[in-house]
Order: sequence, then structure tokens, then C-alpha cells
Amino acid sequence: MKDKDKLIIANCSGFLGDRFSAAREMVEGGPIDFLTGDYLAELTMAILFRHTLKDPNLGYASTFLKQMEEIMGQCLDKKIRVVSNAGGLNPRSLAAQLQKVAETLGLKPKIAFIEGDNLMPRLAELQEKGEPFNHLDKGISLKEAGAQPITANAYLGGWGIVKALEEGADIVVGGRIADAGVVMGPAAWHFGWQKNDWDRLAGAAVAGHIIECSGQATGGNYSFIDEVPSFHNVGFPIAEMHADGSFVITKHPGTGGLVSVGTVTAQLMYEVRDPRYLTPDVAARFDTIQISQEGDDRVRVAGVCGEPPPDTTKVCINNLYGHRNAMTLLLTGLDIEKKAKIVEDTLFAAIGGKEQFQVVNVKLTASQKEDPTSNEEAFAYLALGVMDPDPKKVAKFSAKIIELALASIPGFTGTAPPGKGSPVIQHWPALVSGTNIQQKIVVGGEEFTVDPTGSDASAPIPEPLVVEIPPVPAGNTVRLPLGRLFATRSGDKGGNANLGVWGKTAVSYAFLNAFLTTEKLKELLPDMREYEIERYELPNLYALNFYIKGVLGEGVAASLRSDPQAKTLGEYLRAKMIDIPELLLNK
Repeated sequence: MKDKDKLIIANCSGFLGDRFSAAREMVEGGPIDFLTGDYLAELTMAILFRHTLKDPNLGYASTFLKQMEEIMGQCLDKKIRVVSNAGGLNPRSLAAQLQKVAETLGLKPKIAFIEGDNLMPRLAELQEKGEPFNHLDKGISLKEAGAQPITANAYLGGWGIVKALEEGADIVVGGRIADAGVVMGPAAWHFGWQKNDWDRLAGAAVAGHIIECSGQATGGNYSFIDEVPSFHNVGFPIAEMHADGSFVITKHPGTGGLVSVGTVTAQLMYEVRDPRYLTPDVAARFDTIQISQEGDDRVRVAGVCGEPPPDTTKVCINNLYGHRNAMTLLLTGLDIEKKAKIVEDTLFAAIGGKEQFQVVNVKLTASQKEDPTSNEEAFAYLALGVMDPDPKKVAKFSAKIIELALASIPGFTGTAPPGKGSPVIQHWPALVSGTNIQQKIVVGGEEFTVDPTGSDASAPIPEPLVVEIPPVPAGNTVRLPLGRLFATRSGDKGGNANLGVWGKTAVSYAFLNAFLTTEKLKELLPDMREYEIERYELPNLYALNFYIKGVLGEGVAASLRSDPQAKTLGEYLRAKMIDIPELLLNK
């Protein structure tokens, strides 16, 4: 008999390519009610599009299908329902393939799929109806930009999942269901929540955000690595949901990793902007979250407040944006800056000038050491890259670099062979009115529809949680890396990046909040100076969040940065030396 007062939701995937064995591990490692998986990053839709070019019946996460082949029988025996967005661009086809797997195994699950997110066939019609699909950062419309969309998917909420479960579905697959939706749907169904149960839904949205990225909530990518007992077989996260929207984050016993206030805070600060975390079903207020350690590998989250979502939903559009080619050279020894200038000048003179390319990137990382003790310590790195709509111009770029090999600077070599370049996919974030979106749920041959929640002007707006913060500590200081006291988590949001920073105590937050202004951040990270940066305070989490606009260019697939997803930005900040009050070292 399932526990009516608690719903155990486990996650087995944070992206397409995550640990394959995790699905089986979550089913076999302990009692769970739901198995969820998030397979769709913004770039993943473009990857799945390439699959459909080879076979129009593809376009879904094939690894999910293979995982279900392993565990479908166990899930049915244990009455574990499965909910995932693994359908990608083709949830109908994935459902059909799941049915074939079930028949081969002699099983009879009830399989549901959810459509309605794919706007590609409707783009022209919607634009005619007045949907401009303005870029959320640039403010220009899709038509004005002359863009060439290849995918366009609206984010769907969790109420389609609720309907599928009401109709008895054992397995529910959808397309671009919002990451948190795969948790909100099961929780709303199990506890009988209504569409205006804002606080309960907000709690589930926060739970969904925490567990959506698998091991990142259980010790993975966590700044304080010495706190994690083992990185072997890191357990994936579980949310034990309660009827009031509160929950406990944990993991299966006997697994590696760690569930602590720190690891959960780290995931809360991942790929977010302001404290109002938007989903199609609710706006969860991160500035109301109350988080506490309940026991070993058990963290309780409560008090989350919510407000109605906007009347629009986000659309992830991917455009063909041209082609790019890049190469990194090793420069060695003395006169590194002079050598880099010679390579840059001679290369672009030989190829016809920089101005012929839409985008040019030249970046020297002068990491060589004085009086090096190994050949590698004498290296500096010169990254050269170009982007342009003309594939022929781009194709010859790295080959032209190689032509300089015997007629340029001494100590010249590359880190990889030349290539012909690759297509560039531009991420285009936009909004669409909810009136133009409708979920279609197909269960056992029957079709149902669900409309978006929409806003509600009469709903009260929650106040941030009041947290007592002590005065900023004074007195003697010690010069140390920022990361000795503060943790970080960074990630990509299209062409933007977020950088969350937090401490462990109220007094450490008092110092952090006074010290780390936007201006100070730009001083510590001078390569961020050219970008507009937003700063948000979350005293309830002892955290600050910085949102850096444009640092990733046109998004991960169109960025010439060496770290196009901003995964390293936080640890870069933690390495910076600052003056820290001695008082903090004792706390």
C-alpha cells in the first residue's frame, strides 16, 4: 500500500548522456513511487533534430528506451510509475517504441505521451497572429533577424502529466516538459492539488529543480570537495514530497556522494536568474525557501511560497546560424605576446583579413612559467576561431593556420589536427502566449487536452523570508582565496551565464553581501567587465546570484569560449585572492 502522506520521487537523468545504469540503480536501490528523468538541455533539441534528418521516426532520447527495456518489468511489479521528457521532438514515436519493448517482454503497461510543445509547424501561423518571438535579451523579432529556425518548442507544465496519471498511465513521456514539471505533475496528482495551490506547487517546483540535474544535488560539482565522503557511484537524488509542498532530499543508502544543506543549495543556485523561478504552472519564490539538515544525507526544504505564472510560456528556438572553425596553438618559452601577435597578423593577412568573417575570436592564455621544470610548463595557449554564414570561408581557416607551421614563429604546434568546421546553432529564447499552447495527452488511444494555467491578478504576492543578518565583521584580515570560505555554482542560460556564491553562516553572508558587489566582481574577474551583470540577494540561502548577460554569445552551440556552458566560472572566482576577516575563519 503506497503512503498517502508521502510521495517518493527519484531522478535517474540530468541530461542526454548521463549515467545509463542510474535508472536500474534507482529502481533497485530502495523504495520509490516515481522514477523521473530529464534528458533535454537547450542544445539537446538541436542534436535530436539531426537524428530526425537521418530517420523521421527518431528525435527522442534513445538511451531512455534502452533503460526502460532493463527496468520496465520491475517498475510494473513494484508499482513504480515513470515520467520523463525523453520524448524530445518525437514523443509519439517514443511511446510506440516503448509499446514494442513491452510486447517483446510480455508486459502490458499503460503508456501515455504528451504533445503540444512543438511549434515548428505553426511558426508562420503564430507570427501572422501577432506572436513576434522576440529574443528575450536582444528584443528583436525572429522575422527581423532573418533567422532560420530548425526547432521551436514551448515549455509545458505538469498538468498534462496529472491527466495522464488520472487515466491510469504507468509510463508518461513528453517533449519539452519543463524540468520541474516531471516532479510537479506526480505530486499534484498524488495529493490532489488544485491549479491555484500556489505554495504547494511552488514547493514541488523547487523539488523538481533540485533533483533535475541528478548528481549535482548529491555532491557532484560541489565546491567543498573535502566534505564529500566518496565520488564513487554518487547516488542520484530523491525527493520525499509531502502534501503541504514541503519535502526531504535524500539518496539511496550505500551510495557515494553527499546530501547536505551545501549540496542542495548548490543545485538551487544552478542556472537561475532572479528569486522568482518561473515555470508554466507557478512562480516559485526562492527567497522564501527554508532549508535545514534533518539527518545524514537528508535535507528538509519547507516554507516555499508561490505565485501565479505569467500568461506566457518560454519557447526554446534553435536557428541555423552559419559555420565555425577554431584551433588552439601551443606557444612556447620566451616572448609569448610577440609570438601571438605574429601568428595573428600573418594568419589573417594570408587568409584575406578579419573583416570577411562575421565573428572572430583571438584569445591568448599566457600560462607559461618562468624557468620551467618541464616542457609543458613552458606552454601558453593561443585560441583562434571564426564564425560565418559561408561554410567555404570557414572551412579553409584551420588549414591556413597549418600552412604557417614551417614559416612562422619557433615552438609552433597545435593541440589538434585541422578540421573543416561545423554548423553553428543559435539559441533563441522567446515567449509565446499561453492561449496558443495546448497540451495533447494520448493514453490508450484516447486523446485529452489541457490548457495552460495562466496568471491570476487576485492572488497575493508573497513577502521574502525575513532573515536576521549580523553586522559585517571587522578587525584584522587574512589574504586567502575566496573559495576557502565560499562555494559557487555556475551555468548557462542561453547566451547568458549565472554565477551563484554563498557562505555557510549568517555572518559569512554579511561579509559576502557587503564585499561582493557587481563592481567588485568585475574587478576580480576582469574578463567579465564588458558585460552587463545583474545581482540578486538571497539571504535565506546566505547566497548571491549574478546573471551575466551575453558572455556566452549566441548560446552553447554558437559560443567560441573554451567553456561555452560557463561550468568553470564559479571555480575561477573561488581561486581569486581576497582579504577575509579573521573572525570568519573561526566560524
